[in-house]
Amino acid sequence: MKRVAGGRDPKTLGLGQQLQTAPFLALVALEVDQLTKLGFKESLATEQSTRLAAGLHITNVVNPGMVFGISAPPAVSLLLPLVMIAASVVLYWRFERSNSTLLNMGVGLFVGGSLGNVVDRIAYGQVTDFIAFIPSGGSVGTVFNLADVCIILGIVMVELFLIRLVLSKGQTKMYSTPRLIGTRDRLEEGR
Repeated sequence: MKRVAGGRDPKTLGLGQQLQTAPFLALVALEVDQLTKLGFKESLATEQSTRLAAGLHITNVVNPGMVFGISAPPAVSLLLPLVMIAASVVLYWRFERSNSTLLNMGVGLFVGGSLGNVVDRIAYGQVTDFIAFIPSGGSVGTVFNLADVCIILGIVMVELFLIRLVLSKGQTKMYSTPRLIGTRDRLEEGR
């Protein structure tokens, strides 16, 4: 019988629980990212911008760097995301039995977003960014894409999962604050 994350039978899970698995979310994030980038590349010329609301513009810019336009050499902007994807997959395998929504969604969004940008770097040598925040002063604050949003949301969710994990283990000796050896210990021992 086929099992899903957490080792449970898919027939006993609701649709929402089945869709929260990391691999499914990674594929959805990757697909939505690629479709939106393709749509904006075909509908807007490079550097063309359209105002949606105060401070929010849709534009078509290319980014040879990393997430949110952070500059990096091409090898780093390709290899670092791959290393981070591998690390997040190891983390997911390590804790998948927890069946945590935060872990499933976080790893899924992070991997899908990272793969979306990696696909662009391999196929085009750069990433298409299209969401621009332009403050009232007129200069561009930052330009990003849906993959970047997925990456950041994924990191936040995984961090929250890890914080909750550490806090829940905080009652055990393994994670408790070590006692400092000092005067109090000597007093208790009768010294």
